[in-house]
Amino acid sequence: MTTKKEQRLRRARQTRIRIATQGVPRLTVNRSNLHIYATVLSGDGARVLASASTAEADVRKALGGAGKGATVGAATDVGKRIAERAKAAGVEKVAFDRAGFAYHGRVKALADAAREAGLQF
Repeated sequence: MTTKKEQRLRRARQTRIRIATQGVPRLTVNRSNLHIYATVLSGDGARVLASASTAEADVRKALGGAGKGATVGAATDVGKRIAERAKAAGVEKVAFDRAGFAYHGRVKALADAAREAGLQF
């Protein structure tokens, strides 16, 4: 019997194999019960080009304190931030890596906000 986490990681591995063949920077998303994290990694995965999360002090303050990072609104804010930071780092086009999470709720909100802010994927 496999656990829920093992199933998610298996799905993530398949996606990462497919993304690796494209050779473009990867926008990866990770979510926990309290926060959501977004990172843009270089095509080979060796360098972090940009990152944003609800765990950052200024984001927490804007959201109204600790424990407010697990909402769709917070994910939208992180999506806008990661797009701005990626563009500042010279990245226009990325491959979206949802890390095995369902494309729904917070993950979808982050992706849509990043697209609206000008990131292509």
